[in-house]
Amino acid sequence: MTFLHRRTVLRAAAAGALAGAGAVGCGRSDGGEVRAADPSARAPAPPGGAAASSPVSSPSTSLPRVSRAPAPSLVGPVAPGASALPPLPPLLPPQIEYGPRKGSAVALTFHGQGDPKGVTALLAEAERAGARVTVLAVGSWLDAEPRMARRVLDGGHELGNHTMRHLDICKMGERAARAEIVQCAERLRGLTGGIGRWFRPSRARLATERVVRLARQAGYPHVLSYDVDSLDHTDPGAEAVRRTVLGAVRPGSVVSLHFGHAGTVAALPAILDGLHRRGLRAVTTTELLTR
Repeated sequence: MTFLHRRTVLRAAAAGALAGAGAVGCGRSDGGEVRAADPSARAPAPPGGAAASSPVSSPSTSLPRVSRAPAPSLVGPVAPGASALPPLPPLLPPQIEYGPRKGSAVALTFHGQGDPKGVTALLAEAERAGARVTVLAVGSWLDAEPRMARRVLDGGHELGNHTMRHLDICKMGERAARAEIVQCAERLRGLTGGIGRWFRPSRARLATERVVRLARQAGYPHVLSYDVDSLDHTDPGAEAVRRTVLGAVRPGSVVSLHFGHAGTVAALPAILDGLHRRGLRAVTTTELLTR
């Protein structure tokens, strides 16, 4: 299927995404606690004994089952043996901005909330091109559209945590920030049986030290950032989104995109075509880091 044909097919879905756009872009947070990821740094181990062993040596991503809306203290570390995900390399930093620069893989990551028709069209387009993406879902969106969790996973994509209500988590107090992470993790576990491997802070590219620690305590040893910002949440139009992504992407890049924006839906075929012409392949973040 040509790019022009695919763009026509997605036009109706893009209109739906614009009409139902619920995604708010995650701008950069420049608070004093923000720390850039150091690719040579070792991720700190979760506190505790064997029950809190580092998920680097375990492929698991799920938590012990508790009630749907637990107190944050009830959520513990990742339970061993609950997932077939491959283990991550042992020297990943607490905040991951990009993967290995050698090779041909890139990760397209989507901040997850928006009109289901637009999301479904976008995922289907990725699948037609043989691409797999990483979706960081907002918990309130999962409450409203619970079937989308399985749709993401059934397409071979990766599903993670983007907080419960998409507020400015880096400016929250500890209790409120913990609840944002834990409540979304509970939604993911209730819908899929696991909390997912990745957490991304809302309204910030990099998490504060506090948010990194709270995410680790909730079962996410690594915060997923990005090195390419498509700026699609500003609705600059499909051509601008395409140009921004393809102008900055390179092997190992983690690209930030959003559901719920018509320009993103319309731009995806051209982005995938552009990656293909450069010999690059869109994979999940786990595959990017474990190839």
